[in-house]
Amino acid sequence: MAIEVGMILEGKVSGITKFGAFVDLPDSKTGMVHISEVATTFINEIGDYVKLGQVVKVKVLALNDGKISLSMKQALPKDQQKRGDKPQKQNFRKQHQPYKPAPPVTSPGDYEWQNSRKNAPSSFEDMMSKFKQTSEDKMSDLKRGGESRGYSRRGNGNGRK
Repeated sequence: MAIEVGMILEGKVSGITKFGAFVDLPDSKTGMVHISEVATTFINEIGDYVKLGQVVKVKVLALNDGKISLSMKQALPKDQQKRGDKPQKQNFRKQHQPYKPAPPVTSPGDYEWQNSRKNAPSSFEDMMSKFKQTSEDKMSDLKRGGESRGYSRRGNGNGRK
């Protein structure tokens, strides 16, 4: 019997590798099932799905230079070929509760995104002075943090910059 693309055959698993399984077919032929064609789910260990000597149904996918590409999942009936372990979509909003918008975002941490009316400087010069002081404080914090990890603007002989 000549093996042709599209045929569904039975064969015995004769070898298992990390990338697939070799299957002995009729007429002393051997084909390979790639790990992605073993099951409809993701596979970490092929040994969890096939064992040496196991008889499996396979579909012939391709014949190239004497190599036979096989698929176990495409040999399954059509209703079983759909991806089996897809995560179910979860409905995070409870059906019986109406939608409530999130509360408005206030300034995260201690950073002030907008001037509060209490601390608002009265003049442009005051605002510039406050901005300059805040910028200098942040720059010194960044420099201290970088130096403590061994990073600086100049090379320190360790190959880090």
